[in-house]
Amino acid sequence: MTGKSSGDLNHHHTHLVLKYAVFSRLILISLILLWRSLLSPYDTSASINPSCLPGSESGSEPVHFPRLASAIEDSIVWDSVYFVRIAQCGYEYEQTYAFLPLLPICISLLSRTVFAPLIPFIGQRAVLGLSGYVLNNFAFVLAAFYLYRLSVIILKDSEVALRASILFCLNPASIFYSSIYTESMYALCSIGGLYFLMRGSNNFATLWLALSGFARSNGVLNAGYICFQTMHRSYEAAFVRKHACAALLVLISGALRSLFIVFPFIAFQAYGYFNMCVGGIPDEMRPWCKARLPLLYNYIQSHYWGVGFLRYFQVKQIPNFVLASPILSLAFCTMIHYVKLWPGVFVSLGFRASSPNKELAASSIPLGRSAGPKSVGFPVENRSDAGQGNSLRRRKPAVGEENYVIQPSEDEATENPGFKPVTIVPFILHLVFMAATACFVMHVQVSTRFLSASPPLYWFGSYVMASHCLSKRWGYIIWTYCAAYILLGSLLFSNFYPFT
Repeated sequence: MTGKSSGDLNHHHTHLVLKYAVFSRLILISLILLWRSLLSPYDTSASINPSCLPGSESGSEPVHFPRLASAIEDSIVWDSVYFVRIAQCGYEYEQTYAFLPLLPICISLLSRTVFAPLIPFIGQRAVLGLSGYVLNNFAFVLAAFYLYRLSVIILKDSEVALRASILFCLNPASIFYSSIYTESMYALCSIGGLYFLMRGSNNFATLWLALSGFARSNGVLNAGYICFQTMHRSYEAAFVRKHACAALLVLISGALRSLFIVFPFIAFQAYGYFNMCVGGIPDEMRPWCKARLPLLYNYIQSHYWGVGFLRYFQVKQIPNFVLASPILSLAFCTMIHYVKLWPGVFVSLGFRASSPNKELAASSIPLGRSAGPKSVGFPVENRSDAGQGNSLRRRKPAVGEENYVIQPSEDEATENPGFKPVTIVPFILHLVFMAATACFVMHVQVSTRFLSASPPLYWFGSYVMASHCLSKRWGYIIWTYCAAYILLGSLLFSNFYPFT
């Protein structure tokens, strides 16, 4: 396929992904409106909104459309209440510091600018809620777009990338991506950051990944991608190109980028410490203030929500483990699938030279477009540095260098169609850590949305749905799982019933 036709195909697929993303949001919003009109909420206290504490802003002016305002305010349920309250009044109470500030800041800015003229008509809180809904649904569409672009770069196959992106558009945690939750903002920042990282735009990628840590606490784990890249690049500089100074510069640069990604979360913890602890009476200070390492976030999670290692392993929590079992099973199968394809690459973290012919034969991966449906397992590329941009020149690769992470350029999908197994290693390691945390530390029912922004889940799902080696029923099971959770989520969550 020529570069032009490949570009046209990617352009067409991009439009399809955007259409699916928008269409899926419209379907979900329609379902929410339907269930809200047919059923009575389990908890009717959503509209209760006490005045902000002294010194904070509060809006209680009469409005012109009270019924519309009430409908929007009643839809603000579960954790959405915290985000809207923070956007309106700031961080008033200790437990509110469990919610990181990126989403509330964006909601507040949008309500004060674009939607500010609506305040006299529906009131400040309804405008804040409307801003949150618009912001998150828009962020979701962009996240789907970046997932497709990232998948094309990593998987080197636009068809697989398209299926994976469509699966993301209909993911089982969809209700949270269209509600006032952090899932959409986190997915946009993390997936967008990884896309720019794989393009070689390291500074831009670092900024995006840092914003992901400003949206959710697990965003700090994205520094691991920078660490993995730094580890391989420093090894290449020191042992392949024999440049000790270059290796040192790579290590310093990687350390600074990693610290930049972690900094927003640390800064927010410091902000909470100064607000809650500094200047207080020692006898009245909260216990976490006196700790050697005063981490407010960890204290809140443990004290208010009972989060801790194995603390959720109780008989009464069996239904929640059942609720989370589909996504945890999918994550487990994803990890096993990739590790079995390239065990040597994963065991050595990409430093051990792999044998493409041997591994391809062992995994029976179809080659080329004429081999039938696309597989997530792709042929290992023969190393060439074409299209690496200004940072690399065309040259003959050194011995064993094919396994080191050197960022592909924007056009690598057309210039070098091969897939490097090492590029997927950090994604799987990230998924392993996230799945283990969800299963053994967190409230396990949160796993469905906690893991929903992990690209390998959708890459593996795309493989299952098109593989001739597996029964078609597994593809149907995945689609049924997504559809069932979308229906259940829009029904239960929107009416204030427990759902993940």
